[in-house]
Amino acid sequence: MKNLEDLVVVVTGASSGIGAELARQLAGQGARLVLVARRDDALRDVAKQCGSEAYPFVADVARRDEVQRVVRASIERFGHVDVWVNNVGRGITRLPSELRDEDIDDIMRVNVKSALYGMQEILPHFRERGRGQIVNVSSMLGRLPFATMRSAYNGAKHFLNALTTNFRDELRDSSPGIEITLVSPGVVRTDFGLNALHGGMDSRQLPESQSAEDVAAVIVWAIRTGKPDVYTRVGAKQRVIDYFARIGEDPEPGVVD
Repeated sequence: MKNLEDLVVVVTGASSGIGAELARQLAGQGARLVLVARRDDALRDVAKQCGSEAYPFVADVARRDEVQRVVRASIERFGHVDVWVNNVGRGITRLPSELRDEDIDDIMRVNVKSALYGMQEILPHFRERGRGQIVNVSSMLGRLPFATMRSAYNGAKHFLNALTTNFRDELRDSSPGIEITLVSPGVVRTDFGLNALHGGMDSRQLPESQSAEDVAAVIVWAIRTGKPDVYTRVGAKQRVIDYFARIGEDPEPGVVD
């Protein structure tokens, strides 16, 4: 189990919600932080709350060149990176029959490409050191596509889950010291719903919601333990198992040779 003191952690999407709370909790346990987001003022406010070992870096991680800048600046600031947390994401409120090309492009860029760039651009540094951890913050909707109005977001998170698993498989033999972790929260009481493309419901008003503090605490635990696949609330894994047990059917005898 990792000691978080002096661990260098890059957190994207750190200006609010889960990312901001994760930054505060990591700082409270002695981690050194690179906090990344697009909103300068909000990001600097979070960094101030985290103390002198938190470095705010304004960037749009949905652009590869910006991610490359974050990697370079992080290593220049602290000498190395131990953990990279891909936490950027945005929802969308649109039924699948109504989706437009630009909807798909926007949601894939924010939810998939931002994480892909982070994984790819930090990987050479981790390989050189022989160790490191990538944490991808996904969603229960990446497991269970049951929110029809979130169709494009569901698909993006399924894509992110697949990339996470495939990265883990690719590195298992060649780079066993690099840990790849997927975290799957459910509904979280943040501005996520209100900030969804085309508008959306306030996530705080939805049933079975979870606080950003609780989700961040699970992510901290996932960093300490290096667990590969983590749900943020008790019973979520069983819910996934039950869902696929209901929708899947085996063929009748004789149908498949």
